[in-house]
Amino acid sequence: MSRITDYGFLFQTTFGTSKTNLVNNIQLSQMNSSSVQKQLKAAGIDTNSKKYKAALSEMMKNGNGAMFTNVQAIKNLMSQYDKNGDWIDPNTGLTGLAVTDENRNSYKLIISIPESSREEMFELAKKEFLNENGTLNGDTTKRESVYNNLYRKMDKDDRLSAGWTMEQYEHQYRQAFAEAAKAADPTWKAGKPIPAGALDGITRESVESGKKSVDIKI
Repeated sequence: MSRITDYGFLFQTTFGTSKTNLVNNIQLSQMNSSSVQKQLKAAGIDTNSKKYKAALSEMMKNGNGAMFTNVQAIKNLMSQYDKNGDWIDPNTGLTGLAVTDENRNSYKLIISIPESSREEMFELAKKEFLNENGTLNGDTTKRESVYNNLYRKMDKDDRLSAGWTMEQYEHQYRQAFAEAAKAADPTWKAGKPIPAGALDGITRESVESGKKSVDIKI
């Protein structure tokens, strides 16, 4: 999942701002100065920690030397990382789910994912396909819970690839349902009622065995 960056930790001086209002603010260009480092340590911030270094990297990447931050904003940003400096997804509390410039082109790999997760996705996709007559309803779908359950079963470094792999399975399941609906009624299209019993003969195993683009090994 793409990471949403909160720029609340950065702000700039505006016309007419009194210098006295900036007494507790820290200019980004001075973050590594001895005086600022002393101020941060006095506030209980471990400037040698991976959490701090990750937060500092984020600030430097998204700000510029003329911008300011403060101790509390730095602490707030540090809370978004674990002790290893990995970003914590706020929806799941898990790490390993940030899409970055470094991994953007490398995480889209087919990897082995648990059969239980594939079964959960198949059953949900089938239920929602029938309920919504072949359309995707972003307001009611429970897809996110299936993906989150999958992420919790995977190692940190495999979570993004696992999610991408699940997307491929999900697409195959829905494609099989659409083909079955059209076989039962050649005039069928998404949004039109699905012929009764059209999906009864479809199993997850039959879909996966007929698709070679996804590795189904466990």
